[in-house]
Amino acid sequence: MLENLDILFDKSVKCGICKHSYKTKKVRSRFIKTVHSDSDYCSYYQDEENSPLLYHVSVCPKCGYSVTDEFSSYFPPKSIDGIQSSITSQWADRDYGGKRSLKDAVEAYKLGIYCATLKKEKHIILAGLYMRLAWIFRKERQTEQELRFMKLAVLEYVQSYGNEDYKSTEMSELRLLYLIGDLYRRLGDDKQAIIYLSKVIQKKNQTIEYGIIEKARDVWTEIREEQKKSI
Repeated sequence: MLENLDILFDKSVKCGICKHSYKTKKVRSRFIKTVHSDSDYCSYYQDEENSPLLYHVSVCPKCGYSVTDEFSSYFPPKSIDGIQSSITSQWADRDYGGKRSLKDAVEAYKLGIYCATLKKEKHIILAGLYMRLAWIFRKERQTEQELRFMKLAVLEYVQSYGNEDYKSTEMSELRLLYLIGDLYRRLGDDKQAIIYLSKVIQKKNQTIEYGIIEKARDVWTEIREEQKKSI
């Protein structure tokens, strides 16, 4: 029991809207043991009950403003008013700062997505939220919901690539192109998948991210082999 308590720790967060200071749980990195990962970087953990995926979004218990570490501290004009009228005005004090159930995590992600949309966060930030929510539904074998959020994620990733808003983040161009290609493959759009995976492979002599080149080749080959079988 004591070991379980040690897995989670309290992180202090100051709300960007109401300035309330609160605590939210995070998973200690030394307890995160990855078993394997899918081609789109969805990680499966030895202890899924304490998956870091469940604690990615922090929710202010006083006003409902929900963020991740990737959110900008800047609020565009009128965005605070929008969050206060759409979320805070209807918020009944709810605390997501303890150990989270799957239901809690899904609610936190949806709040984070709503806040990111109202705040006009970068497309790359919204894409990451949609993607992680899709992973949660994948692990629960809720395929319809997984596909729904993967579709939203790929649209945001494409927008991010188009306006280059990923450039100030940890996301590289090559990884972004690969993710778009892999998501299109998962969504059954082989034509778009091949377009983006080909962009990755074409950069093989311009990068040190050789692992991504190999992953793109593997996915590209899988698509081609499946297409041959269907002829």
